[in-house]
Amino acid sequence: MSSSILLFFVLAYFALLLVVAYFTSKKSNNESFFIGNRNSNWMLVAFGMIGTSLSGVTFVSVPGTVGASGFQYFQVVIGYFLGYLVVAYVLLPLYYKLQLTSIYSYLQNRIGMTSYKTGAFFFIISRTLGATARLYLVVNILQLFILNNMGIPFWLTTFVILLLILLYTFEGGVKTIVYTDTLQTTFMLLGLVVCIIAIMSKMDSGFFASLNEMKEAGYTKVFNTDLKSGGFFLKQIIGGAFITIGMTGLDQEMMQKNISVNNIGNSQKNMLTFSTVILFVNFLFLFLGGCLYLFATKNGIDIKGDDLFPAIALNGYLSAGVSILFIIGLISALFPSADGALTALTSSFCIDILGLKRNEKLSEAEGKKTRITVHLIFAIIFFACVMIFKLINDKSIIDVILKLAGYTYGPLLGLFSFGILTKRIINDKIVLPLCIIAPLLTLVIDMINNAEWFIKKLTINEGFASTLTSLSSTIFGGYKIGIELLIINGLITFLLLFLFSKKGK
Repeated sequence: MSSSILLFFVLAYFALLLVVAYFTSKKSNNESFFIGNRNSNWMLVAFGMIGTSLSGVTFVSVPGTVGASGFQYFQVVIGYFLGYLVVAYVLLPLYYKLQLTSIYSYLQNRIGMTSYKTGAFFFIISRTLGATARLYLVVNILQLFILNNMGIPFWLTTFVILLLILLYTFEGGVKTIVYTDTLQTTFMLLGLVVCIIAIMSKMDSGFFASLNEMKEAGYTKVFNTDLKSGGFFLKQIIGGAFITIGMTGLDQEMMQKNISVNNIGNSQKNMLTFSTVILFVNFLFLFLGGCLYLFATKNGIDIKGDDLFPAIALNGYLSAGVSILFIIGLISALFPSADGALTALTSSFCIDILGLKRNEKLSEAEGKKTRITVHLIFAIIFFACVMIFKLINDKSIIDVILKLAGYTYGPLLGLFSFGILTKRIINDKIVLPLCIIAPLLTLVIDMINNAEWFIKKLTINEGFASTLTSLSSTIFGGYKIGIELLIINGLITFLLLFLFSKKGK
């Protein structure tokens, strides 16, 4: 299919989003932007969160992992489900009880203003890096398979996509995103299912027959029983649970939609419905990965990893309609994470850093002007970050950025755990230094444990590299830290806060 036809459908999809935004943003105000007037439909939020929790990276990366590790990613997905139960029955009741607009306001109530701003700071850093890394990867796929052929430069693609996201979010915010995410999740799931059916049809195979072929090829193994492996099943399940608690329950982007639902009961229904559906959706992505590798083997396609799905979908192996749905599905997987991140970062900076909600003297019009300015600034920051990733032009940099999530969400996990699980009192002024020390200590542990990874990623002289490798072998004896890095970081933060605190009255 020609690049111009694919581009036409992409632009038509954007136009549809703008139409939805136009109708949903009518009579919007700052409260609509930040919290959806606390009147969002829980079923729409639950369905839209499927797209938000996944991303364009998931759309191509999860299927791509099947060739190397089979269905082992599902171990993490099981952990996600357990984590969502904690979010639903521990964190959501807390947020609703305090009627929070920003979830980090809890830290102000419990510890103090510095802790409040520290929580918001770590969220802003983490979400900015994570969202722009994901945006870069998807823009790069669009560029390579469609826009390079038309002579459209990468910077212009990035600029236009961010402009369109701004156009449909700057007025309605959360109120609009609840509806656009629902639409985008629908297209993402449609693209996923149609691609699976199309590949099975090309192989003249059904669901169970394909599953049997995957089993024979060794793709369907779920549980890793190697205790020393970074993929050991207990680590993956427990790590997945804490990832959900940290990166959903303690993340303003994910929680702003949940707390926009009118009451705690409906919000919990949203969380339980969403967490159940996401099990099935992730299984479909893994099943798609198995289909892709079977198809590649039968057709002599020597491509693996993230590039496999785009290569098969867009290089004439499937029909033109499937190519269109792949592109729409990819964009639909990207946008709920990109638009939500932009809105959440604007909300967090306005409320947590600038104190927009605390300033009673500020009129609605003045508040809106400030909010729009911040929204534009974050869009510019997003553009700059994506262009930096393009300048580096190395996919491995994304691995580094996403690994940083374990460092930036760790202090949030430790802070909230300290506040919820203890009644101890700490000097608010020392919280920020402790939350900086914790990730640094975690980095030292990680560097020693994963010496080979850091030696590969960083420029390290032979002497230091040899010392790292020796320490790793002596201290850890071959045990590899993987997904539990976030837990280690959170635990160190918690222990530091506990040591420097005293008993409450």
